[in-house]
Amino acid sequence: QVQLVESGGGSVEAGGSLTLSCAASGTTEPCINWGWYRRIPGKDHEFVAMLMNDGNTQYATFVNGRFTISRDNVKNTVSLHMTLLKPEDTGMYFCNAYCSPPLRQYWGRGIQVTVSS
Repeated sequence: QVQLVESGGGSVEAGGSLTLSCAASGTTEPCINWGWYRRIPGKDHEFVAMLMNDGNTQYATFVNGRFTISRDNVKNTVSLHMTLLKPEDTGMYFCNAYCSPPLRQYWGRGIQVTVSS
């Protein structure tokens, strides 16, 4: 059974950095089209970053060059390196990807990021 598991969250002071990782297990080949989303208190689920299978990346406007998404196809993981964190970045971060079998979009359970001022 395919599972995505996030790690690397925690608490950091404003201006600090964190690197989130998402590992896929139970897959028969590397996942594709990885993405990170977050749920901020009082807001809906929002897009953070995406890494397409062709290597193209997309970031939400609020990222403003602070975050970098990358992948390791050998380990079937994706990372989100976050710098210059702000208190408003506090929330639950989720990864997703298209994995198989069967080929469909899967979500991790999320991991908490807390940025204190």
